[in-house]
Amino acid sequence: MNSPTASGRLRARPLALPNILTYGRIVAVPIVVGCMFWQNILNGGLWLRWVALAFFVAAAVSDFLDGFLARMWDQQSSLGRMLDPIADKLLVSSCLLMLAAEEIIHGWSLFAAVVILCREILVSGLREYLAELRVSVPVTRLAKWKTSLQLVTVGFLITGRAGNAIVPGLTDVGIALLWLSALLTLYTGWDYLRAGLHHLSREDA
Repeated sequence: MNSPTASGRLRARPLALPNILTYGRIVAVPIVVGCMFWQNILNGGLWLRWVALAFFVAAAVSDFLDGFLARMWDQQSSLGRMLDPIADKLLVSSCLLMLAAEEIIHGWSLFAAVVILCREILVSGLREYLAELRVSVPVTRLAKWKTSLQLVTVGFLITGRAGNAIVPGLTDVGIALLWLSALLTLYTGWDYLRAGLHHLSREDA
């Protein structure tokens, strides 16, 4: 961890490399979504799926690198702690919405995507509530695995018809991983909800 200020809080460090990587992940969101929209909605070439996947993979790798470099170079910051989960949620949620619009995610699989989206919104609100109580809920190792699985899942699904043309059934693998992600998302969401209910009951006592 980086050295806290006199008040015990982490500094913002807006120009630290880990935070710059996080900015890049946010910038990648409209690029990935734009390529998907161009290919499917505007009938662009299948090569756009690979461009979307390339930017998505780069963004996903940055998710690992920013935390790793922040710890290794002692550059953890309050800004990074806030932006990192936001960047992850923007990347995954926007792609899930586009995949649903394209009907790559359709039928019963929509429920898995809804579970993921609802959990992310619920946890964001819960974190804001707990922050007002000055209660910090650290990200668990399982929650990090959840995010990694979501990124891998979306990566499979982004390939769409382009991926199926090379490896038949590739999107079916992505749909199976989507359900697995939804189950893991529910489990980790319960951990946060339980912590929130615990502090809520203490506040009312």
